[in-house]
Amino acid sequence: MKITEIECYVLLVPDYRADACSSAQDDLVVRIHTDEGLVGVGETDTNPWVARAMIEAPGTHIMGLGLKEILIGADPRDVEGLWERMYTGSAMTGRRGLGICAIGALDMALWDLRGKIEGKPTWSLLGGAVQQAVTPYASLLPEGDTLEEYGENLARKAVEAKRLGFRAVKLEVCIKGPYSHNAIQVEDDREIARIVAACRQAIGPGITVMVDVAYCWPDWKAAMRAIEMFADEDIYFVETPLPSDDLDGYAKLTQASPVRIAAGEWLNTRFEFLDYVRLDALDVLQPDVGRVGGLTEARRVAAIARDHGLVVVPHCWKSAIGIAASLHLAAVSPTCAFIEFLPSALADSRLRRELVEGEFELVDGRIPLPQAPGLGIALNEAALEGFQVR
Repeated sequence: MKITEIECYVLLVPDYRADACSSAQDDLVVRIHTDEGLVGVGETDTNPWVARAMIEAPGTHIMGLGLKEILIGADPRDVEGLWERMYTGSAMTGRRGLGICAIGALDMALWDLRGKIEGKPTWSLLGGAVQQAVTPYASLLPEGDTLEEYGENLARKAVEAKRLGFRAVKLEVCIKGPYSHNAIQVEDDREIARIVAACRQAIGPGITVMVDVAYCWPDWKAAMRAIEMFADEDIYFVETPLPSDDLDGYAKLTQASPVRIAAGEWLNTRFEFLDYVRLDALDVLQPDVGRVGGLTEARRVAAIARDHGLVVVPHCWKSAIGIAASLHLAAVSPTCAFIEFLPSALADSRLRRELVEGEFELVDGRIPLPQAPGLGIALNEAALEGFQVR
């Protein structure tokens, strides 16, 4: 069996807002075809136009090969071998950032394809399940052009997520710092604490709460001061409190904070996660399957978490393709507590609601492992065509 074609689809919702703190408005979807008619699907969460170029651009020497030309003609069953070939062959151009995100989409599609070739769910090929159901948390980013509207909508979404059966929610309190939501920008950390407290009061004590603040504090002492304002609300973790490159700050904050510190959505490859782990700089590792380099590399990050007694909670702010990949990763990861899950019923993104047919169903707040071959999802072809930007 050989890979015969790789298709890249740049997708964009027509009513996207460039000032929004949501990357679920666009997508890069890849499809890998074989000479026997089987097709694997993957995606990644980065600028889809430049990721497509990384895949499709030809190489001119062996240190900067194009990813597509590396894969065409190869046996798709050799997934981990192909990861090494892509990583090594594109090292001068890629190695981190965009290059790894592009590899991530292709690797995700290759694991989907291998599952379809062997007639098995992907988790069974990744080493076998250590849990038969996975707990998702509802990831909640509200709309609102005023602080009051933002807070009210976030509390409303949290209440609705609880009604839908979720055992956990994550509050996206993105109102301070460089990635604040739309036009909302506050300076007083007490506003963050007020919103967190209001949401906790709205949903009560019987549900796990995480808080994402989108890199909002400039240093660990500022983060520590702010976290102490809402630590009594029984918070499972605080996500991305500091800039990604402030490893020393993360180490000091993690060791001092009364709440777990989580990060990793922007980290590429296991090597960047190891930089944090060696400094005891995180409590919770959050690999995004597409961005970290696909399921091949995400599984390695989960193994690092296991070996160091750390929690792993996959990040995913995209479509149900990535959610499916996170679900398969969680199934084989002994220290995976939750996966990020953007509920389609609460999603503002049409890509999340429409790109994949069907929906993973909650059973007592958990998602049973899929049994279909590969990732276990089917694309909505009309949506794929309708959102495509040529």
